[in-house]
Amino acid sequence: MVTPGRGRDDAQNHGPNPRYDPDRRERIVAACLDVIAERGVDGTSARRVAAQAGVPLGSITYHFESMEVLLHRSFRRFTDIVADRFERRMAAAANPREARAAIEAIISEDVLGNDRDLVLTTELYAVAARNKSFRDLTARWMLRSRVALEKHFDPLTVRVLDATIEGLTLHRALDIEPQPREMVAAALDRVLGD
Repeated sequence: MVTPGRGRDDAQNHGPNPRYDPDRRERIVAACLDVIAERGVDGTSARRVAAQAGVPLGSITYHFESMEVLLHRSFRRFTDIVADRFERRMAAAANPREARAAIEAIISEDVLGNDRDLVLTTELYAVAARNKSFRDLTARWMLRSRVALEKHFDPLTVRVLDATIEGLTLHRALDIEPQPREMVAAALDRVLGD
């Protein structure tokens, strides 16, 4: 006999079985990004990620063989999200004028308009500068950006645009004064002409 609230009927009567958690791995990855954004890579620990994700500490080692693997997977998710957004904006542009406007929006709204993404970007740059095993993420991210830009611009212009986007991102992260949107427009005028 099945006691009410236990066994097979538990999911129907009282919600999902707490031991069955198919989204736990992805929740841990999302929590890891939250911890990195708040404390930096150096301040990210399995204990903090587990607390942020609301999972037992053992879940971290069960799903990820090391903190480096978890960090790599988390930054992979982050770069995919940002690259997807970049590709969507560039794909929606029908001509060079619209492509220029899309780049301005990418810089001003997507990259520079969000402090969390800005912190995650600079944390990835820092960890990739120290640890070559993370450079595949930055290389893959740059490649996706360049491919999206090449639909509208020649390869040399694409390289300069990519460097401009990255440079403005770093300046935004490190500058004490906020960057006016007009500066982004002026930088694009110099790269693309007007």
